[in-house]
Amino acid sequence: MSNYKLIYFNVTGLGEPIRFLLHQSGIKFEDKLVTFDDWPKLKPQMPLGQLPILEIDGKIYHQSKAISRLIARRNNLYGSNEVESYEIDATVDTIDDLRTAFSRYHWEQDDASKAKLKTELDTRRPFILQKFEEQVKKNGGYFVGGKLSWADLMYAAQSEMMSTILGSDLHSDYPELKKMVEKVRSLPNIKAYLSKRVKMVL
Repeated sequence: MSNYKLIYFNVTGLGEPIRFLLHQSGIKFEDKLVTFDDWPKLKPQMPLGQLPILEIDGKIYHQSKAISRLIARRNNLYGSNEVESYEIDATVDTIDDLRTAFSRYHWEQDDASKAKLKTELDTRRPFILQKFEEQVKKNGGYFVGGKLSWADLMYAAQSEMMSTILGSDLHSDYPELKKMVEKVRSLPNIKAYLSKRVKMVL
């Protein structure tokens, strides 16, 4: 049996989709949470000086989406053919666009820049969410192919952070998306993880 170790900060962020994937795939792993005080000492050891990384039997894998694709491919969460894989990738890239918009707004310190980012987010967010709502409705309650994929897991993992930044339910006007997220969070392996998850920030 392979040994897995995920190394990331004590935040949801880019690590949470990987955690969802590992748990849903039934892979036991060490979830090493790095403090920001310890990070300067650890940073030079990382391939690109950033986290998350995943160690599998001592081999280091980096870049969060590439890690997720590796896990998804190995655990039947990457579609049934090349077209479905493409559709999953396209969805994941759009999720990441939305997450990035939320993150940039959240962390911006300059008031004028923050106001501009808020305006952009308020325009972009409903556009993307409506597209996602239609996509999930068309695909039987999932993003692609009428079945669970890593796009669904990624979105469910990231939507909590986005709702926190928004200050309200991200899905209040998007019932299909809301049902999909609830379905993912109710999966036995995900539900078990969430019930014992340590307290994390965004």
